[in-house]
Amino acid sequence: MNAAAGSDGTGRGPGRVVVVTGASGGVGRATARMLAGPGTAIALLARGESGLRAVADEVAAAGGRALPIETDMADFAQVEAAGRRIAAELGPIDVWINNAFSAVFAPFLQISPDEFRRATEVTYLGYVHGTRVALDHMVPLDRGAIVQVGSALAYRSIPLQSAYCGAKHAVAGFTESLRCELLHGRSNVKVTMVHLPAVNTPQFDWLLSRLPRPAQPVPPIYQPEVAARAIVAAAARPNRREYWVGAPTVLTILANRLVPGLLDHYLARTGYRAQQTDRPSDPDRPTNLWRPADGPGQPDQGAHGAFDDRSHPHSPQAWLSRHRRLALALGGVGAVLGAYAWRRR
Repeated sequence: MNAAAGSDGTGRGPGRVVVVTGASGGVGRATARMLAGPGTAIALLARGESGLRAVADEVAAAGGRALPIETDMADFAQVEAAGRRIAAELGPIDVWINNAFSAVFAPFLQISPDEFRRATEVTYLGYVHGTRVALDHMVPLDRGAIVQVGSALAYRSIPLQSAYCGAKHAVAGFTESLRCELLHGRSNVKVTMVHLPAVNTPQFDWLLSRLPRPAQPVPPIYQPEVAARAIVAAAARPNRREYWVGAPTVLTILANRLVPGLLDHYLARTGYRAQQTDRPSDPDRPTNLWRPADGPGQPDQGAHGAFDDRSHPHSPQAWLSRHRRLALALGGVGAVLGAYAWRRR
């Protein structure tokens, strides 16, 4: 059975069971909203109580069935228990979307070993744990799809995010190894990656930061719905190895292949300023490295961050990437018309 069987092309479909990690805010929240619909059951994994409760209500309001489970993805026992509960209450898992992460905004020498370890355990080992549990459920049935939410920073690291960049590089390497093993075993379980650009999410308000000014995404910035559309498309069509979202992601990955040394010097000059606003930092703001910022008594953060006025709601590149056949067909028609017009001159 194909991993996308029963889907309507949007990742939704009758009887589908989808798992979204990091579902309480940001990209995970936007993805859960987009997947929600009649007949779709969504298991929502995250640490934040208020965010989980809110996204579960949104899924239910859209006609879907929600199963919120407070889960620390760095703890394999918790992830394994969540997998068992999902299978028991919702049924066999069709799609598992790994998205949860944490990070520290600071120069490497200002990050303690414990902080670096914690960020790596959530952002890298959280994907490993989620993937292992997903495979434990999918491989015996020989069907299913795993979507790894990656980043342009999985290919091109930037200053002040060493823990996050290292983890995203590790996720890419781990996923490529796993894909080869699944192909070797002729498994019908598929694994794909979706690499994102800078996205307007609450992470910049709640990640641990030691920067003198508040952290910000490196412009151009996209709304989380742009990322969610690509993730939902990948869940419906997981045979592609990777999806690159946004022109900046494409340019960053390609430039790093061609002139990595030049990018080193460019980012050394611009990377510090580009990742900070002009406002002073708030020393009392919550951080979510060790505990959720949307825990008991804390407000729900939603999907969007503080940069709505600077964020793009659409990406032509991402649309073309999701509709490659149509793009090629239109390009062919354009070439034929161009040749005809040239001959008529």
